[in-house]
Amino acid sequence: MLLEVRDLDVVYGHTHAVRSLSLQVDRGEIVTVLGANGAGKTSLLKALQGTVRPQRGEVRFQGSPVLRQSAAWRVAHGLAMVPEGRQIFVSLTVHENLLMGAYTRRDDPAREIEAIYERFPNLARRRDMPASVLSGGEQQMLAIGRALLSKPVLMMLDEPSLGLSPLLVQALFALLRDLHRDGLSILLVEQNTHMALATAHRAYVLELGRLVLEGDARSLASDPRMTAAYLGSTKRS
Repeated sequence: MLLEVRDLDVVYGHTHAVRSLSLQVDRGEIVTVLGANGAGKTSLLKALQGTVRPQRGEVRFQGSPVLRQSAAWRVAHGLAMVPEGRQIFVSLTVHENLLMGAYTRRDDPAREIEAIYERFPNLARRRDMPASVLSGGEQQMLAIGRALLSKPVLMMLDEPSLGLSPLLVQALFALLRDLHRDGLSILLVEQNTHMALATAHRAYVLELGRLVLEGDARSLASDPRMTAAYLGSTKRS
């Protein structure tokens, strides 16, 4: 098992964002976490990333407990995050943004950066320009490229299709499938329920911080409860 979460609770003041949540990601899987706004999806990822401290629970990554480890330690050991809203450094160049993704590495990332440019030619053409000139889709590619520079074993993505056009959403999910074929495991929080279920192997559905559905992604796509609550519109989740 690559990632194991047991009985996780995340609390902000009087808000219980995640309640007794357990899930897992096996090596080689794409797993998606779905739910309406406020379901606790981002809080879960922040707890896994190390930017939020859970009140209770256990998280193991590649067999090791991680909740007492720093966010930098988690990145260095293969747990990467592509945050909601990209969070790129708009005053830095494209190339400098990519270098930020390699900050935990001790080796020279030049070869991997060139591989990123080969995968994303638009970034290569703008490597010396400030990231502020990039389109929304290019910014998302930069955020993913930055995460890849940390040499992740598991990549977590928080709402990567948010704000993208339908054509760019198609391209994004094609990229995720390519990365998976290259050996990357993926934990995906996504508002486009249809695309997420069509891409993932397994899915978890949260409501108000609690797990309410889980199982094979394609089976859940035809589950009447899923259809009624989430699949009538891609905007709700």
